[in-house]
Amino acid sequence: QVELVGSGGGLVQAGESLRLSCVASGSITGVIVWGWYRQPPGQTRVLVATIDNGGTAKYVDSVRGRFTISRDAAEKTVYLQMDSLNSEDTAKYYCNAYYAPSKRYFWGQGTQVTVSS
Repeated sequence: QVELVGSGGGLVQAGESLRLSCVASGSITGVIVWGWYRQPPGQTRVLVATIDNGGTAKYVDSVRGRFTISRDAAEKTVYLQMDSLNSEDTAKYYCNAYYAPSKRYFWGQGTQVTVSS
């Protein structure tokens, strides 16, 4: 079992930055990939970025160059640094962990990001 608690969302103006955090607890040694997803109002949840235990990060095209995913293993925390935010980034953001032993995905509770133009 893996527990995730996301935080750091808020209301910002276009062009500003936010950093989301996701603190993990439980059987995190079995997690091999960490990710951030987002769900805009009225839309489905979609992938934003992932990072594996080797530090390899991947991004969807819409955020590449503006967002940075990172992981602090000692702090058991995954971050999403979001720069140059725009109104299309408005969504509820969820952290995610893929737990290899049971091939399960675990989710945080979500944190709202709202960007005003």
